Amino acid sequence: MIVGFGVPLGYTLEGRQLVAYALGLVLVAIALDAVWRRPAALHEDDEVSSSPVRHRFGRGTANTALSIGIVLLWVFWVIHAMASFWLVLVAMALPLAISIARRALDNLLHRPGSPRTVGGPPSVLAVCVERGVRAALILGAVAVLAWGWGIDLASYNDQETRVGRIADGVLSAVAIVLIAEFLWQAVKTAIDRKLAEAVDAGHPNTDEARRRARLRTLLPIFRNILFVVVAAVGAMTALSALGVQIGPLIAGAGIIGIAIGFGAQTFARDVIAGMFYLMDDPFRVGEYIQAGRYKGTVESFSIRSVRLRHHRGPVFTVPFNLLGAVENMSRDWVIDKIAIGITYDSDLALAKKLIKQIGLDFAKDPELGPLIIEPLKMQGVDGLGDYSVTIRAKMMTLPGEQFVIRRQAYAMIKKAFDENGIKFAFPTVQVAGESEVATAAVAQRGLELIRPQAATGE
Repeated sequence: MIVGFGVPLGYTLEGRQLVAYALGLVLVAIALDAVWRRPAALHEDDEVSSSPVRHRFGRGTANTALSIGIVLLWVFWVIHAMASFWLVLVAMALPLAISIARRALDNLLHRPGSPRTVGGPPSVLAVCVERGVRAALILGAVAVLAWGWGIDLASYNDQETRVGRIADGVLSAVAIVLIAEFLWQAVKTAIDRKLAEAVDAGHPNTDEARRRARLRTLLPIFRNILFVVVAAVGAMTALSALGVQIGPLIAGAGIIGIAIGFGAQTFARDVIAGMFYLMDDPFRVGEYIQAGRYKGTVESFSIRSVRLRHHRGPVFTVPFNLLGAVENMSRDWVIDKIAIGITYDSDLALAKKLIKQIGLDFAKDPELGPLIIEPLKMQGVDGLGDYSVTIRAKMMTLPGEQFVIRRQAYAMIKKAFDENGIKFAFPTVQVAGESEVATAAVAQRGLELIRPQAATGE
C-alpha cells in the first residue's frame, strides 16, 4: 500500500523500488521470526520420537531450510530473477501445502469424540482422499510454475514443435506417475487393513482361523506381485508418453528374461515350486512344519523361499526347491501318547479307572477343556519289561497344545497313583543270603568287582 501511494505522491520509480526493497526486508524479518517462533504441534513430539527420519531432520533443520528459502526469495525478487523466484516459492510451498492438507483431512475424516486408531493402517477412504489432494496440489504447483515462467501449457499442447511435444510428454508422464501411485497406495492400504484384521486368528481349529491364516500367507505375496506390475506398467506408460518407443524395450526385456532364466535355473525352480506349494496349501503363516532337516514356525514368504523360526530361536530361510515333503504339525488335531511304567503288583483295573477319571477332570477344566478333542484314556498294557509293566494312554488335542496338557497329565497321574497305592517301577538290585553279615559281605564283594572296572573305564 505504501509503495502504491508513491505514484500520486510523485515518487520516482527508483524511489518506489528503494522503499519496496526496504519494506521487503521488514517482511523477511517478520517471516523469519514467524518460522523460528512457530509453536510445535501437540502430536509432533510423538511423531519425532517414533520416526527416525524426523528424528534425524528435526525442527532445527526444517527452520533453517525455510529461512534460507525466504532469504533467497527476497534476493531473487531484488535482482529480478523471477524464474528462480517462482521455482523456490513452489519448492517451499508445496511440501507445506501437502502437510497442511494431510492434517486437515485427518481432522475432517475423524468425527469429534471418535477414537483414532494408533499404529494401525489408515482407512482406504482416507488414503484415497489424501493421495487425490496430494496429486491435485502437485499438478497445481506445476501450473503455477508454468504461469510464473510464462509458459502457456494449453498452447504447447496444441503445437507440433519439439518443445511442445516435450512439454506435453512431461505433463502426461507426471499425470501417469501420480495415477499409478494413487492406485498402488489405495490397493496397498486395502491389503494392509486385511492383514491387520487377520492378525488375530481367533479360536484355533476353526474355519475363520484357517481363512485368516490363508490371508496372512497369500496377501503379502500378492502385494509384492501387484507392486511389480503397477511399477512396470506405470514406467512403460510414462516412457511412452515421453515419446520413447517401448516396443524394443519390451522385446529386449523378453530376451534378457530368457537369458536370465537359462542362467538362473535354480531361481526359476524355486519360483515354480513356490507356486505349486501355494496352490496345494501345505502350510500357512503361523503353522509349525518340518521339511527335511528344517523345522519351525512359518513367519513369512518371499517369491522363492519360506522363512522358518525354530522353537529355540534360529531362523531358516529355505528355498522352495529344497523343501520336499512337508510335515505340518499345526493342522486340525494331534494325538499324544503317554507311556507309564508301574510295578508288577499294581492293580491295572484301578490304574485304568484313575486315568479315565483324570481325562474327565480335564474335560471339565475351563482352560484345558476346550483344547481337548478326545479325552485321556488308557489303551492297555503296552509291554512287559524286566522290572515294570508299561501301560499306554492317549488323548487327542488341538495342534501345539498337547505339551501343556501332557505336563499337567503327568502331574495328575503321579498324584492319583500315589494316593491309591500304585507304585511307579524303577530299576532295583536285590541280594539274597543266609544272614545280614553274609548279605553285607556279598554287597562288599560286588562293590570291589565294580570299582576296578570303573577305574579302568571298562
